[in-house]
Amino acid sequence: MSKLSIIIPVYYNQDSLNVLYEDLQEKVLGRIQDYEIIMVDDGSKDQSWSVMKQLQEKDEKIRLIRLSRNFGSHAAMLAGLVHSTGDCAVIKAADLQEPSEIILDMYESWKQGNNVVLAVRAGREEGLMQRAFARLYYSLVRKMALSNMPPAGFDIFLIDRKVIKVLEAMDEKNSAITLQILWSGFQTDTISYLRKKRETGKSRWTLKKKIKLVVDSIVSFSFIPIRFMTMIGTAFFLISIIWGIYVLTQKLLGNIVMPGYTTLTILVLFSAGLIMFTLGLLGEYIWRTLDAARSRPTYIVEEQSDKNGGKKRNDTI
Repeated sequence: MSKLSIIIPVYYNQDSLNVLYEDLQEKVLGRIQDYEIIMVDDGSKDQSWSVMKQLQEKDEKIRLIRLSRNFGSHAAMLAGLVHSTGDCAVIKAADLQEPSEIILDMYESWKQGNNVVLAVRAGREEGLMQRAFARLYYSLVRKMALSNMPPAGFDIFLIDRKVIKVLEAMDEKNSAITLQILWSGFQTDTISYLRKKRETGKSRWTLKKKIKLVVDSIVSFSFIPIRFMTMIGTAFFLISIIWGIYVLTQKLLGNIVMPGYTTLTILVLFSAGLIMFTLGLLGEYIWRTLDAARSRPTYIVEEQSDKNGGKKRNDTI
Protein backbone atom coordinates (compact mmCIF):
# COMPACT_ATOMS: atom_id res chain seq x y z
CA MET A 1 0.00 0.00 0.00
CA SER A 2 1.49 3.35 -1.06
CA LYS A 3 1.45 6.37 1.22
CA LEU A 4 0.86 9.93 0.03
CA SER A 5 2.34 12.97 1.77
CA ILE A 6 0.40 16.20 1.25
CA ILE A 7 2.65 19.17 1.96
CA ILE A 8 1.11 22.59 2.53
CA PRO A 9 3.43 25.62 2.84
CA VAL A 10 1.73 28.21 5.06
CA TYR A 11 2.42 31.94 5.08
CA TYR A 12 -0.24 34.30 6.44
CA ASN A 13 -3.05 31.83 5.67
CA GLN A 14 -5.04 31.94 8.90
CA ASP A 15 -8.28 32.64 7.03
CA SER A 16 -8.00 29.82 4.51
CA LEU A 17 -6.62 26.86 6.46
CA ASN A 18 -9.94 25.61 7.87
CA VAL A 19 -11.63 25.95 4.48
CA LEU A 20 -8.69 24.17 2.84
CA TYR A 21 -8.84 21.25 5.27
CA GLU A 22 -12.59 20.86 4.81
CA ASP A 23 -12.10 20.90 1.04
CA LEU A 24 -9.42 18.21 1.29
CA GLN A 25 -11.66 16.11 3.54
CA GLU A 26 -14.54 16.34 1.10
CA LYS A 27 -12.71 15.81 -2.17
CA VAL A 28 -9.47 13.96 -1.46
CA LEU A 29 -8.77 12.34 1.91
CA GLY A 30 -11.72 9.95 1.89
CA ARG A 31 -10.44 8.38 -1.34
CA ILE A 32 -6.87 7.76 -0.15
CA GLN A 33 -6.15 4.87 2.21
CA ASP A 34 -2.82 6.00 3.63
CA TYR A 35 -1.73 9.61 3.82
CA GLU A 36 -0.21 12.32 5.96
CA ILE A 37 -0.61 16.09 5.87
CA ILE A 38 2.48 18.19 6.61
CA MET A 39 1.85 21.89 7.19
CA VAL A 40 4.95 24.09 7.18
CA ASP A 41 4.62 27.51 8.76
CA ASP A 42 7.11 29.72 6.92
CA GLY A 43 7.45 32.40 9.61
CA SER A 44 3.86 33.70 9.58
CA LYS A 45 3.17 36.55 12.00
CA ASP A 46 -0.61 36.06 12.06
CA GLN A 47 -2.58 33.27 13.76
CA SER A 48 -1.69 30.60 11.20
CA TRP A 49 0.22 28.50 13.75
CA SER A 50 -2.70 28.52 16.19
CA VAL A 51 -5.12 27.44 13.46
CA MET A 52 -2.70 24.68 12.43
CA LYS A 53 -2.59 23.43 16.05
CA GLN A 54 -6.39 23.36 16.15
CA LEU A 55 -6.53 21.30 12.96
CA GLN A 56 -3.97 18.89 14.39
CA GLU A 57 -6.29 18.26 17.33
CA LYS A 58 -8.96 17.15 14.85
CA ASP A 59 -6.75 14.92 12.70
CA GLU A 60 -3.82 12.92 14.06
CA LYS A 61 -2.43 12.52 10.55
CA ILE A 62 -1.57 16.22 10.42
CA ARG A 63 2.08 17.02 11.17
CA LEU A 64 3.30 20.54 11.80
CA ILE A 65 6.62 22.24 11.11
CA ARG A 66 7.37 25.77 12.10
CA LEU A 67 10.35 27.63 10.65
CA SER A 68 12.20 30.20 12.72
CA ARG A 69 11.54 32.94 10.16
CA ASN A 70 10.35 33.45 6.62
CA PHE A 71 12.78 31.57 4.38
CA GLY A 72 10.56 31.61 1.29
CA SER A 73 8.10 29.20 -0.28
CA HIS A 74 10.76 27.03 -1.91
CA ALA A 75 12.53 26.50 1.44
CA ALA A 76 9.20 25.64 3.07
CA MET A 77 8.46 23.11 0.32
CA LEU A 78 11.87 21.49 0.78
CA ALA A 79 11.41 21.31 4.56
CA GLY A 80 8.11 19.50 4.06
CA LEU A 81 9.57 17.13 1.49
CA VAL A 82 12.58 16.23 3.64
CA HIS A 83 10.38 15.48 6.67
CA SER A 84 7.77 13.54 4.69
CA THR A 85 7.48 9.75 5.04
CA GLY A 86 5.26 8.94 2.05
CA ASP A 87 6.19 6.98 -1.06
CA CYS A 88 5.39 10.16 -2.95
CA ALA A 89 4.61 13.73 -1.95
CA VAL A 90 2.43 16.44 -3.42
CA ILE A 91 2.64 20.18 -2.85
CA LYS A 92 -0.71 21.87 -2.16
CA ALA A 93 -0.93 25.65 -1.98
CA ALA A 94 -2.90 27.06 0.97
CA ASP A 95 -4.53 29.90 -0.98
CA LEU A 96 -7.32 27.73 -2.52
CA GLN A 97 -6.43 28.76 -6.08
CA GLU A 98 -5.93 25.18 -7.24
CA PRO A 99 -8.72 22.55 -7.13
CA SER A 100 -8.00 19.99 -4.40
CA GLU A 101 -9.28 17.09 -6.51
CA ILE A 102 -6.33 17.49 -8.87
CA ILE A 103 -4.30 15.69 -6.19
CA LEU A 104 -6.18 12.49 -7.00
CA ASP A 105 -5.35 12.83 -10.71
CA MET A 106 -1.69 13.40 -9.91
CA TYR A 107 -1.67 10.44 -7.52
CA GLU A 108 -3.13 8.15 -10.18
CA SER A 109 -0.53 9.34 -12.69
CA TRP A 110 2.22 8.51 -10.20
CA LYS A 111 0.79 5.00 -9.77
CA GLN A 112 1.17 4.55 -13.53
CA GLY A 113 4.94 4.95 -13.20
CA ASN A 114 5.57 8.69 -13.55
CA ASN A 115 8.17 9.97 -11.09
CA VAL A 116 7.12 13.61 -11.50
CA VAL A 117 3.61 14.92 -12.13
CA LEU A 118 3.21 18.65 -12.80
CA ALA A 119 -0.05 20.54 -12.42
CA VAL A 120 0.17 22.90 -15.40
CA ARG A 121 -2.09 25.93 -15.69
CA ALA A 122 -4.49 25.85 -18.61
CA GLY A 123 -5.59 29.37 -17.71
CA ARG A 124 -5.50 31.97 -14.94
CA GLU A 125 -8.33 33.97 -13.36
CA GLU A 126 -5.90 36.67 -12.26
CA GLY A 127 -5.01 40.26 -13.04
CA LEU A 128 -3.22 41.46 -16.17
CA MET A 129 0.04 42.24 -14.37
CA GLN A 130 0.20 38.80 -12.74
CA ARG A 131 -0.41 37.06 -16.06
CA ALA A 132 2.15 39.27 -17.82
CA PHE A 133 4.84 38.57 -15.22
CA ALA A 134 4.13 34.83 -15.35
CA ARG A 135 4.40 34.74 -19.16
CA LEU A 136 7.64 36.74 -19.09
CA TYR A 137 9.20 34.62 -16.36
CA TYR A 138 8.39 31.25 -17.90
CA SER A 139 9.46 32.48 -21.32
CA LEU A 140 12.85 33.54 -19.92
CA VAL A 141 13.28 30.21 -18.16
CA ARG A 142 12.46 28.25 -21.32
CA LYS A 143 14.85 30.28 -23.47
CA MET A 144 17.74 30.78 -21.05
CA ALA A 145 17.67 27.91 -18.57
CA LEU A 146 15.43 24.86 -19.01
CA SER A 147 13.61 24.27 -22.27
CA ASN A 148 11.38 21.60 -20.67
CA MET A 149 9.59 24.19 -18.53
CA PRO A 150 5.86 24.08 -19.47
CA PRO A 151 4.91 27.30 -21.32
CA ALA A 152 2.27 28.17 -18.71
CA GLY A 153 4.50 27.12 -15.81
CA PHE A 154 3.56 25.27 -12.64
CA ASP A 155 3.54 25.78 -8.86
CA ILE A 156 2.17 22.50 -7.51
CA PHE A 157 3.57 19.09 -8.26
CA LEU A 158 3.81 15.48 -7.10
CA ILE A 159 7.17 13.74 -6.92
CA ASP A 160 8.39 10.24 -6.12
CA ARG A 161 10.54 9.41 -3.09
CA LYS A 162 13.62 9.04 -5.30
CA VAL A 163 13.14 12.60 -6.59
CA ILE A 164 12.87 13.86 -3.01
CA LYS A 165 16.21 12.22 -2.25
CA VAL A 166 17.76 13.98 -5.24
CA LEU A 167 16.46 17.37 -4.08
CA GLU A 168 17.82 16.73 -0.59
CA ALA A 169 21.21 15.72 -1.99
CA MET A 170 21.43 18.85 -4.13
CA ASP A 171 21.12 21.04 -1.01
CA GLU A 172 21.07 24.30 -2.99
CA LYS A 173 20.55 27.80 -1.65
CA ASN A 174 19.03 30.69 -3.59
CA SER A 175 17.55 28.34 -6.13
CA ALA A 176 14.10 27.28 -7.35
CA ILE A 177 12.87 23.84 -6.36
CA THR A 178 10.55 23.69 -9.38
CA LEU A 179 13.52 24.12 -11.71
CA GLN A 180 15.54 21.56 -9.75
CA ILE A 181 12.77 19.05 -10.40
CA LEU A 182 12.82 19.79 -14.13
CA TRP A 183 16.63 19.61 -14.18
CA SER A 184 16.63 16.14 -12.58
CA GLY A 185 15.12 14.68 -15.76
CA PHE A 186 12.87 11.98 -14.29
CA GLN A 187 9.88 10.63 -16.20
CA THR A 188 7.30 13.42 -16.10
CA ASP A 189 3.60 13.76 -16.73
CA THR A 190 1.48 16.92 -16.80
CA ILE A 191 -2.12 17.57 -15.77
CA SER A 192 -3.92 20.79 -16.69
CA TYR A 193 -6.13 22.88 -14.45
CA LEU A 194 -7.60 26.38 -14.25
CA ARG A 195 -5.95 28.59 -11.65
CA LYS A 196 -8.68 30.48 -9.82
CA LYS A 197 -8.64 34.03 -8.56
CA ARG A 198 -7.66 34.33 -4.91
CA GLU A 199 -10.78 34.82 -2.79
CA THR A 200 -9.38 34.54 0.76
CA GLY A 201 -6.53 36.49 2.32
CA LYS A 202 -3.94 38.72 0.69
CA SER A 203 -1.13 37.55 -1.55
CA ARG A 204 2.36 37.97 -0.09
CA TRP A 205 3.99 37.38 -3.48
CA THR A 206 5.63 40.80 -3.66
CA LEU A 207 7.56 42.36 -6.54
CA LYS A 208 10.79 41.93 -4.56
CA LYS A 209 10.18 38.19 -4.24
CA LYS A 210 9.30 37.92 -7.93
CA ILE A 211 12.55 39.63 -8.94
CA LYS A 212 14.54 37.35 -6.63
CA LEU A 213 12.91 34.30 -8.21
CA VAL A 214 13.87 35.48 -11.70
CA VAL A 215 17.49 36.12 -10.65
CA ASP A 216 17.79 32.82 -8.76
CA SER A 217 16.30 30.88 -11.66
CA ILE A 218 18.54 32.39 -14.34
CA VAL A 219 21.78 32.46 -12.32
CA SER A 220 21.33 28.93 -10.93
CA PHE A 221 20.40 27.22 -14.19
CA SER A 222 21.88 29.26 -17.04
CA PHE A 223 25.34 30.33 -18.20
CA ILE A 224 23.90 32.86 -20.66
CA PRO A 225 24.44 35.97 -18.45
CA ILE A 226 28.12 35.09 -18.06
CA ARG A 227 28.47 34.31 -21.74
CA PHE A 228 26.78 37.63 -22.53
CA MET A 229 29.42 39.45 -20.44
CA THR A 230 32.17 37.71 -22.38
CA MET A 231 30.60 38.64 -25.71
CA ILE A 232 30.16 42.29 -24.68
CA GLY A 233 33.72 42.43 -23.37
CA THR A 234 35.05 40.94 -26.61
CA ALA A 235 33.03 43.41 -28.68
CA PHE A 236 34.32 46.39 -26.67
CA PHE A 237 37.86 45.08 -26.91
CA LEU A 238 37.67 44.78 -30.73
CA ILE A 239 36.01 48.20 -31.06
CA SER A 240 38.74 49.78 -28.92
CA ILE A 241 41.44 48.32 -31.20
CA ILE A 242 39.69 49.55 -34.36
CA TRP A 243 39.05 52.98 -32.89
CA GLY A 244 42.61 53.15 -31.56
CA ILE A 245 43.99 52.45 -35.05
CA TYR A 246 41.70 55.14 -36.47
CA VAL A 247 42.80 57.75 -33.92
CA LEU A 248 46.47 56.89 -34.44
CA THR A 249 46.02 57.20 -38.23
CA GLN A 250 44.38 60.60 -37.83
CA LYS A 251 47.27 61.71 -35.62
CA LEU A 252 49.87 60.64 -38.18
CA LEU A 253 47.93 62.48 -40.92
CA GLY A 254 48.01 65.64 -38.84
CA ASN A 255 44.28 65.86 -38.29
CA ILE A 256 44.65 65.81 -34.50
CA VAL A 257 46.72 68.63 -33.01
CA MET A 258 45.68 68.49 -29.32
CA PRO A 259 48.69 67.20 -27.28
CA GLY A 260 48.05 63.93 -25.42
CA TYR A 261 44.58 63.37 -26.89
CA THR A 262 45.62 60.42 -29.02
CA THR A 263 47.51 58.60 -26.27
CA LEU A 264 44.77 59.18 -23.68
CA THR A 265 42.00 58.04 -26.02
CA ILE A 266 43.79 54.86 -27.02
CA LEU A 267 44.65 53.98 -23.40
CA VAL A 268 41.08 54.58 -22.16
CA LEU A 269 39.45 52.61 -24.96
CA PHE A 270 41.92 49.76 -24.80
CA SER A 271 41.87 49.45 -21.01
CA ALA A 272 38.05 49.60 -20.83
CA GLY A 273 37.70 46.91 -23.47
CA LEU A 274 40.37 44.77 -21.85
CA ILE A 275 38.72 45.09 -18.42
CA MET A 276 35.34 44.03 -19.79
CA PHE A 277 36.95 41.14 -21.63
CA THR A 278 38.85 39.87 -18.58
CA LEU A 279 35.75 40.26 -16.40
CA GLY A 280 33.90 38.05 -18.84
CA LEU A 281 36.65 35.43 -18.71
CA LEU A 282 36.73 35.65 -14.93
CA GLY A 283 32.98 35.20 -14.91
CA GLU A 284 33.36 32.00 -16.92
CA TYR A 285 35.61 30.56 -14.22
CA ILE A 286 33.36 31.80 -11.40
CA TRP A 287 30.36 30.17 -13.07
CA ARG A 288 32.15 26.84 -13.30
CA THR A 289 33.33 27.11 -9.69
CA LEU A 290 29.79 27.90 -8.59
CA ASP A 291 28.43 24.99 -10.60
CA ALA A 292 30.91 22.60 -8.96
CA ALA A 293 30.31 24.00 -5.47
CA ARG A 294 26.59 23.13 -5.75
CA SER A 295 27.54 19.43 -5.58
CA ARG A 296 24.94 18.40 -8.12
CA PRO A 297 25.34 14.72 -9.01
CA THR A 298 27.13 14.05 -12.26
CA TYR A 299 24.40 11.62 -13.23
CA ILE A 300 21.27 10.13 -11.68
CA VAL A 301 20.53 6.41 -11.76
CA GLU A 302 16.82 5.94 -12.35
CA GLU A 303 16.87 2.24 -13.17
CA GLN A 304 19.33 -0.67 -12.92
CA SER A 305 19.53 -4.29 -14.09
CA ASP A 306 19.81 -7.08 -11.54
CA LYS A 307 22.01 -10.13 -11.94
CA ASN A 308 19.23 -12.02 -13.69
CA GLY A 309 18.99 -9.31 -16.33
CA GLY A 310 15.67 -7.94 -15.12
CA LYS A 311 14.88 -4.34 -14.42
CA LYS A 312 14.48 -3.02 -10.92
CA ARG A 313 13.74 0.40 -9.58
CA ASN A 314 16.53 2.14 -7.76
CA ASP A 315 16.01 4.84 -5.16
CA THR A 316 19.68 5.72 -4.75
CA ILE A 317 21.80 8.26 -6.56
